Amino acid sequence: MKLISVNVGLPREVVYKGKTVKTGIFKKPVAGRVQVHWLNLDGDRQADLSVHGGPSKAIYVYPSEHYNYWRQELPGVDLPWGMFGENFTTEGLLEDRVNIGDRFRVGSAEVMVTEPRLPCYKLGVKFGREDIIKRFLQSGRTGFYVAVLREGEVGAGDGIERIGRDRNNIPVPDITRLYVNKHYSQADLEMLSRVTALEALPEGWRSYFAEKLQLVTRRSTPA
Repeated sequence: MKLISVNVGLPREVVYKGKTVKTGIFKKPVAGRVQVHWLNLDGDRQADLSVHGGPSKAIYVYPSEHYNYWRQELPGVDLPWGMFGENFTTEGLLEDRVNIGDRFRVGSAEVMVTEPRLPCYKLGVKFGREDIIKRFLQSGRTGFYVAVLREGEVGAGDGIERIGRDRNNIPVPDITRLYVNKHYSQADLEMLSRVTALEALPEGWRSYFAEKLQLVTRRSTPA
């Protein structure tokens, strides 16, 4: 597993649908070593801290393998590393091989996987098209966020080493699937119960799934 590109960017104002929007989604690859901090990377910031950033979303990771898929889906669109707003473009680190709570060493930093990325309208701002939001989520190619457990330095070409496997064995796509699904099988209900107790998953997600589980259970219980 390898870090292909490190991408950073500061918030900027852009005009979208006649309105001025401030966003930090515009990331560009940087050369050399980059310092990893608890909340972000050197040269990188999030614009709206009510929905972006914070300890559980310090760094956004996106697999380079997905770029070929998007080149076929979006012919003629320029797709440089960082196009999806990711900080780390990686190789060999696909979502279905990564559990929530897994820990990795990248350069001299250590990080932990916390949650999948849910696209907001600013992905549409970046691509200049609204349909990308729905297509991104439906594709399952969401990437994921990591929290920083140990500050350090990273750079393109660094190896990525898994130093801890979460024993709950809940891959990133399971969280996305449970979020997107409108109807739940018995296996889904069991998974919902498990994710509500998943400590590495941020509290907001756990509360959301706990409410979902309670609602579904109430509906299925005879009066």
